[in-house]
Amino acid sequence: MQAMTLPFSQLFAPMLISFAAMYLLAPTFPVARLWARVAVFVAVWLVVARYLEWRIFSTVLPASGTWYQVGWIWFCLLVELLTFTDQFILYLTFLRRTDRRSEADQHERRLRSLPDDVLPSVDVLIPTYDEPFEVLEKTITGALCLDYPNFQVWVLDDGRRPWLKELCEQKGAGYLTRADNVNAKAGNINHALTKTSGEFFAIFDADFVPQRNFLMRTMGFFADPKIGIVQIPHTFYNEDPMQANLGLHRGLPDEQRFFFDSIMPARDGWDGAFCCGSNSVTRRGALHAIGDALPTQSITEDILLTLVLLRKGYITRYLREPLAIGLAPESLDAFFVQRQRWARGAIQTLYLAAGPLGPGLGLMQRLLFFPTHWLSMGLRALAVVVVPIVFMWTGLAPVVDVTPESVFYYLFPAILVLNGGISWFAPHEHFPLAAQVSATIQSFKLLPTVLGTLVKPKGHAFRVTPKGAAARCSSYAADIFWPSAALIALTVIGLVLNTIPEWRIIDHPAALPMVAFWSVVNIVVLFFVCMTSLQARMGRSEERFDVDESVLIETETGERFSGRVSNISLSGAGVLLGSSIDGPPPGEPLRMHIMQVGWIDAMIVQQRGQLVGVQFKLPQSLERDLLIRKLFTVARLKGNGAVACSVNRTMLKNIWSMAAPLPQIVTNGAKPASLLPAERLPAESLLIRPQPRIDDLAHLAGVRSGHPASFTESGFGPVAGTVL
Repeated sequence: MQAMTLPFSQLFAPMLISFAAMYLLAPTFPVARLWARVAVFVAVWLVVARYLEWRIFSTVLPASGTWYQVGWIWFCLLVELLTFTDQFILYLTFLRRTDRRSEADQHERRLRSLPDDVLPSVDVLIPTYDEPFEVLEKTITGALCLDYPNFQVWVLDDGRRPWLKELCEQKGAGYLTRADNVNAKAGNINHALTKTSGEFFAIFDADFVPQRNFLMRTMGFFADPKIGIVQIPHTFYNEDPMQANLGLHRGLPDEQRFFFDSIMPARDGWDGAFCCGSNSVTRRGALHAIGDALPTQSITEDILLTLVLLRKGYITRYLREPLAIGLAPESLDAFFVQRQRWARGAIQTLYLAAGPLGPGLGLMQRLLFFPTHWLSMGLRALAVVVVPIVFMWTGLAPVVDVTPESVFYYLFPAILVLNGGISWFAPHEHFPLAAQVSATIQSFKLLPTVLGTLVKPKGHAFRVTPKGAAARCSSYAADIFWPSAALIALTVIGLVLNTIPEWRIIDHPAALPMVAFWSVVNIVVLFFVCMTSLQARMGRSEERFDVDESVLIETETGERFSGRVSNISLSGAGVLLGSSIDGPPPGEPLRMHIMQVGWIDAMIVQQRGQLVGVQFKLPQSLERDLLIRKLFTVARLKGNGAVACSVNRTMLKNIWSMAAPLPQIVTNGAKPASLLPAERLPAESLLIRPQPRIDDLAHLAGVRSGHPASFTESGFGPVAGTVL
């Protein structure tokens, strides 16, 4: 039956049924129930199978013409089939899911009831190469605040920096260097494993700060002897490039939430979760089965470690809980350094006996670890943009015998159910427009990386993701902005040309409305790509956290008055003064008493009504360590309740309010290590053992949990507290 011969009501019936099923009926199903997940899975893929039957037998097989015309049609189909394969694996993965927070509750209660000397020993490893002081200070201090009785913190410094050695000695952390930097991060960790002896080891990248209860929430899972690794999500306290550059920090979750909040719990249901490098704990005994070392054949040693252990019967368990917070890439350059490393490492596993194609794995395990995402994402995103341009400029069609009616009858229902199904499985993590922008911007650099690694899997240098001031040194990504702008121009000019009968290139006028709609969507996506490539202004060197607590302020003359902290960072705070209080003028020195921290020297730098901006004068000190403990070692991140329609609406609304001028980078924080003299320790193995810290930060924070007892909060009522 030809779709164009159907009555209007029948022509749109598949679209209406698909919309009602996925967006009205499916949301009433309980996603936690297996029958509901199977029902959605079957419904989605029945509609997709209907589309593929039409796509192959009606728009490809009847193709005829020159070799390049037929070849182009088949190429477009193969890209589409690769995308559907990736989507099918994702839907299969979603058939299972876990939420192990209640298990973690039980394990934590059990561990806290045991004597301290019964709990297993843990080495907390922090591998680092060139991260600056501003980043490492938080991670080391936070790691030392873990509320687990039997652990040691080790900083593994492949940069061999004297200032970092001194910092570790001051704080009581262990310090390790080695004679060479062979095998990058994996080699650094392997060297540390020969110098340490804990029964377990936790790994934190240099920019990830563990929460105080990290080990208490994770160690209990190892009561099951088949658990080799426990992995925690990567959660971020700053904005990633898309959030920052599009001004969407309040409406769009970070780019990795879909993976860590939806995909990884589903993989865990299949025992197919994998180690993600940082925020993990590993059983040292499991390494005995694989040679007492992390594998080094791939630059993504974490996923390869999971595969090697899986073949020995050890599972990676996933706990979806934000137990460590870190830095999302702070610029597009940092973002691509990270993603190119991940993509290259995933492709490298295809060439290894320990990879997904090697012996000893089941079918589902191979599917879960096969890098279809890296293979399909760039091709699909680039094809979506380029195909209509090729059609408008050359007349080279990607299909044959397609009418607007057949698009409504076959294609649109498939698009509706695919997006609707993922939105049902991941209602607060999947945002189609944002996902398309992200995939398009990544395709410019990741597709060449993937194709290059397929041809040459070895011989690529390991690049560390820039952090801190080093990541904020560029203004915009020219190699993304200008190609995107060129693609917009080609799309717009192609549309104009084909609306003029004398210049029209497309031989099928009926196809023009479809191409026009497709092109308008691409223009919107490419516009967002251009805006994302412009580095947003960064006026603060430290991220601020929203809080609501009382603060005591003392001027140079000894006058005391109160306020409430609305946001705070290591470098300053926003303070709301009482309505009857006239604070000191900007520039006047003062002291602030912050709960769990104590007195901090500060200065008011700006004032807007009763809201004042305060800058701290906080050198290396006990109070600085206490403030790091207060801000970074407890969960202060807000939950994500965004939905796709609200995110899409916000993105489209922002088109009219975005500013295009290139920004200036502003930093006011601690002096980064990159600006310090480039001194290096000798290229040799150096070991400085951890030392017990004289200051008990937890005890001091408890003592300083309130304000001086005589303090009364003027304008806000009395404040309870004890002295210090």
